[in-house]
Amino acid sequence: MNDEKMISLLKLSIFIGVCLLLLGIYLHNFSETIEAMGVNGIIISAVCVAFGLIFSLPTKMYLTFLLVKREANEQAQKKQDDVNKPAQ
Repeated sequence: MNDEKMISLLKLSIFIGVCLLLLGIYLHNFSETIEAMGVNGIIISAVCVAFGLIFSLPTKMYLTFLLVKREANEQAQKKQDDVNKPAQ
């Protein structure tokens, strides 16, 4: 899998994670149905928040690692091109 496809999947994962976090917050604070469910409702909203964190946080770290690695490779390539360029 190439880097562009991996980055797209990671961005999608971050988006899903943020959506789940927002859903969990909405369910916990504003949904009367969840409130009426009692403990089960709290568990449902907590599961949404937990999966939102699982989807969003580790992927941000990995995405940052990939972007830094790609930037370092581009810098190294640019430096190599400058060394190989004939003097004029």
